[in-house]
Amino acid sequence: MNLSVVDLSPVPDDGTATDAYANTVETAQQAERLGYSRFWVAEHHGMADTLAGTTPEVLLGHLAAETDSIRVGSGAVLLNHYSPFKVAEQFGALDALAPGRIDAGLGRANGSPAADQALGTERHVQNPDEDHSEKITAVVNHLYDDYPDEHTYSDLQIPRSNAEPPVPWVLGSSPSSAAIAGELGLRYCFAAFIRPQFATHSFEEYREHFRPSWLAGSSDEPAGMVAVNAVCAESDEEAARLRAVAEASYKRMRRGVVGTTPSIEEAIGELGGVPEPTPATLDSDEWPRAISGSPETLASILEQLTDRVGVDEVMIQHVVADHDDALRSHELLADGVGLTSR
Repeated sequence: MNLSVVDLSPVPDDGTATDAYANTVETAQQAERLGYSRFWVAEHHGMADTLAGTTPEVLLGHLAAETDSIRVGSGAVLLNHYSPFKVAEQFGALDALAPGRIDAGLGRANGSPAADQALGTERHVQNPDEDHSEKITAVVNHLYDDYPDEHTYSDLQIPRSNAEPPVPWVLGSSPSSAAIAGELGLRYCFAAFIRPQFATHSFEEYREHFRPSWLAGSSDEPAGMVAVNAVCAESDEEAARLRAVAEASYKRMRRGVVGTTPSIEEAIGELGGVPEPTPATLDSDEWPRAISGSPETLASILEQLTDRVGVDEVMIQHVVADHDDALRSHELLADGVGLTSR
């Protein structure tokens, strides 16, 4: 099994975005040393006092300079806010800075009405995927210089290296995003920490709709990855204690309190106690929103989940209050899965 990381650049208590980005760099460097396959950074808007990951295209340039071999990418750049040509230019520049190491994770999401208005984004309420497929296709055509000669954009150039262009991934948390990825013949990453109940069906849709594509950068066969919220500690009980933060954060979000991260003690108090450890064997229809465990327990759980959806790579996302706990979690999980340090 391969492991990767997606990082949201959480702002530490009494810290700033500068501290958040320093932690993100340290996490990426550790992931590279431990043998993780790729390191992605997220895009969220309007809550930068708690989540500083607003501009993956900027942060990735710095991460590329601070790492040597790990693939770096976006998880995801939100195409509904931007021009495909501008996104392609950004990722072309990243490719020139880190040849052959860039993943272009392409997704879509609405934020708060105020954030969308500030970004100049129309909210497509009736059909949120209205132009998503077309925008993904346009980004890829620009990245691979693959517009036909008669097309208006055929003479437009973007920065690039002589290595492999950025690899496009479609990111989503619904069967509709999976179908788009399949129809375009692109790689697909499903965010199970958002809608775990759709994970199995989404990968079924992906494979059902998959067609080897004329689109440059596509895959000859279905290629997927599942992103899960997971935290690891020396014991199942200690890992469950750390998982309390993710559980309480989700309950806050359901109440409309978005982007806040309680301390472990606050989380346990809000939940009324420490959560039960995630069982080492899940029921066949059970897919928790967040999982936890010792290295052995988590390795077993991840094996079960990847078998269900037919992938061999997991992207780890977590909500952990303390940066050192987060680093230790990645270290223990790498050991449990058997990654090879570099």
